[in-house]
Amino acid sequence: MKGIADTGFLVAFANANDRHHRWATQIAVDLTEPLLTCEAVLAETAFHLESAAVALAMINEELIALSFNCRENLVHLERLAARYADQNPDLADLCLVRMSELFPKHSVITIDRTDFNIYRRNKREAIALLCPPGR
Repeated sequence: MKGIADTGFLVAFANANDRHHRWATQIAVDLTEPLLTCEAVLAETAFHLESAAVALAMINEELIALSFNCRENLVHLERLAARYADQNPDLADLCLVRMSELFPKHSVITIDRTDFNIYRRNKREAIALLCPPGR
């Protein structure tokens, strides 16, 4: 499976008490390669888990791979920020939208169906999502 990891997925995977933990671990079992993500997601994950060590271990254990450079995509991120200003998107979401444009065969793995159903890649295309059932 090819995917782009959002914060909620990573937090659910690492936290056995998270209500989506079982779903996240089932996703992780099926992985044949690391999920792509960005530093903004990694920082959010470390914050929510209250552990930089756990977030960094996800890279070391090849659950995720950092695959995005904000500087190289700054113009695109600024355009996305302006387009979705009324939604008040965080940097991680903007990076994931841009990553979905750069890696169109990858689904965004997230618990945040609400925001990602609003965001569009390439201005008009729905972003392929993998979310927990019932969300």
